[in-house]
Amino acid sequence: MTSEPDYRLLAKQVAAVAEEDPRWVPALSNTSALIGDALDDINWAGFYIRETTADGSDRLVLGPFQGKVACVHIGVGHGVCGTAVAENATQLVTDVHSFPGHIACDAASNSEVVIPIHDGAGRVAAVLDIDSPTTARFTQADADGLEQVVAYLEQVIRLD
Repeated sequence: MTSEPDYRLLAKQVAAVAEEDPRWVPALSNTSALIGDALDDINWAGFYIRETTADGSDRLVLGPFQGKVACVHIGVGHGVCGTAVAENATQLVTDVHSFPGHIACDAASNSEVVIPIHDGAGRVAAVLDIDSPTTARFTQADADGLEQVVAYLEQVIRLD
């Protein structure tokens, strides 16, 4: 059984490191490190940033993270991360192998939580993605707490 982190404290720590430099690379790099230290039983914590390609389509591109090598590009609407963008909604997945269209970047991952991050205009500009090797690792309390962390990020970082 994992212990539930103090998400309020984590959100304040994230805000503090992001306020030091609100550019997305340093802020998200330090945030992924803080999450990696704060949460038990995870094997990946990081970010995907939304970009528009030359042909006008949107996709996610790998951003700062802690963990094994990851998928570099994910289409909007594909996998758990792309679904979070397309639906503009947190995805709490107890068993990734049951998620239609799941993208297996790491075969050891069994559950996942993905939180959309919005730019100043309210558009989904990135996602926070956290994976665990344990099925049903993440609870609604985890999703709610991580949404608090993202809310602090949205107030401080510059994604647009």
